[in-house]
Amino acid sequence: MSSSFTPTLVLRPLLGAALLAALAGCASTAAPPATPVEASVTTKAVGYLPAEAVPASLALVPAPPAAGSAGFALDEQVSREARALRDSPRFAQAHRDAELGFPAGANQFSCAIDVDVDAVKTPALYRLLERSRIDASAATRTAKKHYQRARPFMVNNEPTCSPEDEQDLRGNGSYPSGHTSIGWAWALILSEIAPDRADAIQARGRNYGESRLVCNVHWQSDILEGRFMGAAAVARLHDNAAFNKDLIAARREIAAARKSGLHSSRDCATEEAVLKVRPESAL
Repeated sequence: MSSSFTPTLVLRPLLGAALLAALAGCASTAAPPATPVEASVTTKAVGYLPAEAVPASLALVPAPPAAGSAGFALDEQVSREARALRDSPRFAQAHRDAELGFPAGANQFSCAIDVDVDAVKTPALYRLLERSRIDASAATRTAKKHYQRARPFMVNNEPTCSPEDEQDLRGNGSYPSGHTSIGWAWALILSEIAPDRADAIQARGRNYGESRLVCNVHWQSDILEGRFMGAAAVARLHDNAAFNKDLIAARREIAAARKSGLHSSRDCATEEAVLKVRPESAL
C-alpha cells in the first residue's frame, strides 16, 4: 500500500515547487503598478500629466503680436524699460530666477512661503514643485515650437542676464514663456498649500515672470500667455490623483515646519525690496 502512494507523495512537492516557480516567473514579467516617480536629488522626475492631458497651447493662445501692431508696440516699450535695469540688483535677481534646475529651483519661492524646500525634510513639497514644473513647461511647448518667435536679445542685440543660456535660448521659441508658466503654476499651487501666505506667493509668481523681461529673454506678451498656460496646467493637475496626494502631503509638511518654528534661510527683506522694482508698463 505504501509503495503505491510513493509517486503521488513525491510528485506533490514537485508540482507545488513548479507552480511556485511559474507564479514567480509571472510576477517578474508582469508590468509594475503605475506609481509616481519620486522626485529627489538622486532620481529623474517626470510630470504628473500624461501627454494627452497636457493643455494644448497652440489651440489656447493666439498668435504673438505682429510687427507694427499695438500689441508689439507694448512689447517693445516694456522691453526698453526692462533693459534699463541692466546691471542693477533687479538684473542680478533675474539671473537667480533663471535657475530652474533642482535642487536649486525648489527654493525660488522660499521667501514667499517662508520655508526652505528640501528633498529630505519636505519631500512631498519638493516632489510637487519638481513634477509640476515639468507639466507647466510642457504646456507651452507646442506653441513655442510652432511660432518660433525670436527673443528680445536676438532682435535688440543687447546682453541677457544669463549669457550661459543664450545658445540654447536661440533655438527655443520665445512665445509663450515657459519660465512664467512654471512660476505662475507654482504660485497657484503654493497658494493652496499655504493660504496664509497667498498674497506674497502670488506677487512672487508675477515678479518671477517679470524677471524674464528684465533678463532680456522674453517679451511682455510671452509673459502674459505664459501665465495663462500655467493656470491651464494647474487646472489639469487637479484631476490627477498623484498630484492631489502630494498636495495634501505638502500641506502637512508646511504645517509641521510652521509648528517647528522654521523659516526661510534667505535674505527675504532684501529680495522683497529688489523685486518691487519692475518695468513701469508691464502688465
